[in-house]
Amino acid sequence: IEINMFDGTIVEATVVATDADADLAVIRVDLPAEKLTPIVFADSDNLVVGQAVLAIGNPFFNDWTLTSGIISALNRTIIGLNNYSIGGVIQTDAAINPGNSGGPLLNLRGELVGVNTQIDSNLRQNAGVGFAIPSNLVLRVVTDLINTGSVNYSYIGINSRPIDLDLI
Repeated sequence: IEINMFDGTIVEATVVATDADADLAVIRVDLPAEKLTPIVFADSDNLVVGQAVLAIGNPFFNDWTLTSGIISALNRTIIGLNNYSIGGVIQTDAAINPGNSGGPLLNLRGELVGVNTQIDSNLRQNAGVGFAIPSNLVLRVVTDLINTGSVNYSYIGINSRPIDLDLI
């Protein structure tokens, strides 16, 4: 993994741990502390529909792209990489395209409110419905990945499906 810093520094990173259920990973870079600026996490429980947000990413390989929008909805549910549901997700109309995944969703103070993860589109490009993992879940997952290398989720193992005459 190659990390390109905004100041032009390019450094190799290693994967510490991943959580496909939340579509998140922790990576490690070998740089002096003065070269790193940690992001401040906002409390995603305090988000409101209509709040302005900014999405940073590299859509379609266009580096350092910033888009703006609002929080369109809260507490959405999306399907993660392992076909498990991720609840409490942020819906935004800030353009989320291929290449924005893993990028930050920020409030206007520059604090992390979520991590951009996917779009709902038949065209694989922004259709006005993008999703981000809320910062409180990101913090929980990242803390578990750093401390134990994995995340334990509650799971009851019940699925539902529509009932029709063929099942009777």
